[in-house]
Amino acid sequence: MKIVGRRLMGWQAVYDIGLAADHNFVLANGAIAANCFNKSHSTAYGYVTYQTAFLKANFPVEYMAALLTANSGDQDKVQRYIATCLSMGIEVLPPDVNRSDIDFTPVGNKILFGLSAVRNVGQGVIEAILQARAEGGAFQSLADFCERVPRAGGDSRILNRRALESLIACGAMDSLHPQRNRNQLMQDLPLVLEWALARAKDRAVGQVNLFDMLAGDSSNESKGSYDPAPSAPPVDDLPDTEKLRQEKDLLGFYVSNHPLKDIHRPAAMIAPISLANLEQHTGQGVVSVIALLTGLKSITTKRGERMAIVQLEDLTGQAEAVVFPKAYERIHGQLQLDHRLLLWGTLEMRDDRPQLLIEDAEPLEEVKLVLVDLPVEQAGDIQAQSRLSEVLKQQAGEMPKVPVVVKVTDGYHAQYVRLGPQFRVEDADRARHALTSAGFQAHASELLSLQL
Repeated sequence: MKIVGRRLMGWQAVYDIGLAADHNFVLANGAIAANCFNKSHSTAYGYVTYQTAFLKANFPVEYMAALLTANSGDQDKVQRYIATCLSMGIEVLPPDVNRSDIDFTPVGNKILFGLSAVRNVGQGVIEAILQARAEGGAFQSLADFCERVPRAGGDSRILNRRALESLIACGAMDSLHPQRNRNQLMQDLPLVLEWALARAKDRAVGQVNLFDMLAGDSSNESKGSYDPAPSAPPVDDLPDTEKLRQEKDLLGFYVSNHPLKDIHRPAAMIAPISLANLEQHTGQGVVSVIALLTGLKSITTKRGERMAIVQLEDLTGQAEAVVFPKAYERIHGQLQLDHRLLLWGTLEMRDDRPQLLIEDAEPLEEVKLVLVDLPVEQAGDIQAQSRLSEVLKQQAGEMPKVPVVVKVTDGYHAQYVRLGPQFRVEDADRARHALTSAGFQAHASELLSLQL
């Protein structure tokens, strides 16, 4: 295309993939405008898309590790991609001082967090860890680590206690002492640091340890030591909830586990909307989500009524929600930090972000559902379908919150189907009795006991 002054002397047709004709528009001044790419540009994008799809299909672990690294500065995206890894069967593990690199690291069919993700661990410490590992191999113990890393970094002060505590608490040192728990390593740390500092001072003045001499270490540059490092008296490990909280504080995410990880399949069955895709469901009436309550701020309105703004999290991301006074008065007892909840509400956009207006909540431990067993022949019977629909509609009541799941079996395989919200019932036990009386095999089951 060539333009002289403001007049068009010639043009190149512009196309969009999937459309037969060009999309050019000639403006009043003779210039050309187009709302799509030319062929060469579209071809380049198509080729990159093909390459990306090929890598994801054939090298999924390496691809997802690279994707996580490229988006490591965006917490929402990282959390969403970690959830994608879970759905692909790729486990994402905490960092490991013996295997992790700076960024996300593929190891077999798993991905390790990079050392740069650990709070309070600076670039200098990471470089010293990698150098010590390259020069002397894997670290054998906490004492070995505390002795070799400062030596590799050329400064005994490079490895401070705060960095070491962070590495222990996030799980990066679990592989050093499989027989010891994180709490035990934390208790050992002051003693080991003092031991390592004393050895560094001896080395600085040329003093050789008797045990090292017997081991033939005349240069006093051993990888390990025959002078045993001290350890604290045995202590019990921290509760799992506390270890997960520490991981979240130091890495920004629950990694070794997640309060919702073990139930993500049944959770997706009864509440398929994730926090990452809330925007797609605005304006669709009442929706249900399963989430962990991670933040709670109570507010008193001008009328003296209580309401709350809460922060929610699931495997895919985070979202903000509001509980207005009427709902707050009814469910405030359920709104407890770190509780897993089934929430009902409506969605609206606020500052270009979806916000959930919570109307009801129930702890997951109390959530029930109705499970209907249907042989494949009965599932395909129009009369049976109609009878099932009629029974469920009669059980709706005034507050239908209990979901209904149908298990279709052919004798060898089972397929679970969640019925739409119009088939929710008010009381699981009453609905089970009505379905049984109508000739269906039904059970009232707790969500957490459902095996899919």
